[in-house]
Amino acid sequence: MREFDVLSFGETMAMLVADQTGDLAGVSQFHKRIAGADSNVAIGLSRLGFNVAWLSRVGADSLGRFVVQTLEKEGLDCRHVAVDPAHPTGFQLKSRTDDGSDPQVEYFRRGSAASHLSIESIAAPLLGARHLHATGIVPALSATAGEMSFELMSRMREAGRSLSFDPNLRPSLWASEAMMIREINRHAALAHWVLPGLGEGRLLTGREDPADIAAFYLDQGAEVVVVKLGADGAYYRTALDQGFIGAVPVPRVVDTVGAGDGFAVGLISALLEGRDVTEAVRRANWIGSRAVQSRGDMEGLPTRLELSAEFEAACCQ
Repeated sequence: MREFDVLSFGETMAMLVADQTGDLAGVSQFHKRIAGADSNVAIGLSRLGFNVAWLSRVGADSLGRFVVQTLEKEGLDCRHVAVDPAHPTGFQLKSRTDDGSDPQVEYFRRGSAASHLSIESIAAPLLGARHLHATGIVPALSATAGEMSFELMSRMREAGRSLSFDPNLRPSLWASEAMMIREINRHAALAHWVLPGLGEGRLLTGREDPADIAAFYLDQGAEVVVVKLGADGAYYRTALDQGFIGAVPVPRVVDTVGAGDGFAVGLISALLEGRDVTEAVRRANWIGSRAVQSRGDMEGLPTRLELSAEFEAACCQ
């Protein structure tokens, strides 16, 4: 019996969120949370009952302790999170918006502990996990982090594990757009399930139509490609099937950050449970819709009880 259902890895930052709207320069009060696309997905899968291991590095500082304590409260196994005495925990500032617009985010992560992840960070017990979730953020942090990401994905693929990959493009972290495209697609070629947004897919493949974007990754070896279309839902394609699944209408958009991570939680969890792709995309759309109705990056991610009571009940009506 495997110890872990899912292994995820990356950088979790401390996040100071403004208590007032307006430009960050004028805000005087903030509250502390955590942020990170990779760990958002890990938390979402943990809330749905999966046993999730988290691989990362934090600084030997109060923000690092806060990050690890928060992740452990969410049920993540953090035994393989290294404490770096020489480099700090990354953090970010996030503005508050009340009109559904994207918040202002400022990052303070260059040279962080997580950017010093390397192949040596890979612990053998983690390789027994059933599934690996990866994003394009880790390769953007540093050359050593990128080497670790590619090596970990390669080892898991060779071991017969399933892999999911979300490009999660962060252009400001890359030396050039050409390097970003090359490295992201190199990583995506190792994954079974690839989850680009429409804009990401267009940039990464040079193709406009969702069907053509999906075909690009199927030709690289993916088994399932889902192109996120925001308010228009999602397009999925496999070797045998394709189609659009409409978005879930929401009465009010509160915070758009984390919607893609919620989508990934829904898709990955359903596929790991053996659901078909259309069911998985419907769940992904629903969890994404919850995310945009909650203030915070991962606060809207449901528990298993909430998934059963709200989503599955609605599907049976």
